[in-house]
Amino acid sequence: MTFDSVFVATLAAILLTLVAHVTARVLARKLSWLPMVITALVLVLVFLFVLQWDYNHYYSVAKPVFDHLLGYVTVLLAVPLAAMNFKGLPVKKLTIIVIIASVVGALLPMSLAYLMSLSHDTILAFATRSVTTPIGLSVADLIQAPLALANLIIIVSGLLGGALARFLFRSVEDDRAKGLALGLAAHAFGTVEAWQISHTAGRYAAFGLAVNGLITAIWVPIFISAFNI
Repeated sequence: MTFDSVFVATLAAILLTLVAHVTARVLARKLSWLPMVITALVLVLVFLFVLQWDYNHYYSVAKPVFDHLLGYVTVLLAVPLAAMNFKGLPVKKLTIIVIIASVVGALLPMSLAYLMSLSHDTILAFATRSVTTPIGLSVADLIQAPLALANLIIIVSGLLGGALARFLFRSVEDDRAKGLALGLAAHAFGTVEAWQISHTAGRYAAFGLAVNGLITAIWVPIFISAFNI
């Protein structure tokens, strides 16, 4: 399948992606165990195969649009944060949890990469593992880590977190804990899955994602620069 006009190709890519998302959302409501993000990705690949549309062409026309929108989506996370009821919220405990999650989320994968004798650039790229894509790529740029590799690490970690969450949370009753864990460990992908659980889980996931991203964006570049890593 080919498109002569860039505009038509871009419009087709957006519509295909939206159809995949809506379909995945409907399926997730009927099958609660089905990770919506994974389903949407699979549907996009299926649609491309059926339409015989080359993935590289689809990616080249869709990427600029969704990259641009990604920044706005990150800013819009302030909306559920504003709707949160902070009265009686253990802010100090949550702050400690987020700080620990930020430190562990960066240092643990970096340490594992070092122990596995991976390259210096790869070790730096793993510092961005626990933050959402716009923030992660900004951090990667500051610490001079390869952007493509950092983007891949962020996406894969988010996909794994979102896919495994439903199974790991079988014995967890508190939606606040589910949401916070998803936001901290699986950033944007986890936040999408959290909203499928409940509004409470979604708000706490957005809180974890946003605050973790802010803290990580501050301390990681300083840490890398101070220790000349």
